[in-house]
Amino acid sequence: QVQLVESGGGLVQAGGSLRLSCAASGLTFSNYNMGWFRQAPGKEREFVAAISKGGGSTDYADSVKGRFTISRDNAKNTVYLQMNSLKPEDTAVYYCAARYFVYSTNAFQYNSWGQGTQVTVSS
Repeated sequence: QVQLVESGGGLVQAGGSLRLSCAASGLTFSNYNMGWFRQAPGKEREFVAAISKGGGSTDYADSVKGRFTISRDNAKNTVYLQMNSLKPEDTAVYYCAARYFVYSTNAFQYNSWGQGTQVTVSS
């Protein structure tokens, strides 16, 4: 049974930084592409960033490009999201997700999800 547990969320002022972590268990981590998604109140879940199984490919939403960095440590079964220059519009619940084998940035194609971690950016 795949389990994904996010951590690292919190309250930060605009311009600040946070690092989210997602620890995975119950899977062969190196066979899974990983993604970060977010959902703000009253809005649909949206793509933030994705990273391929080996870490060689990454993608970002235009809204976070240049500010966020996704990375992974396959030895630790963990994916990270470094978030810099945070803006109030980044406020959302952030979810990590796993997709077996085939790389995707489409939330509907991800099979396993964490419970989410709240990120709040104050102005």
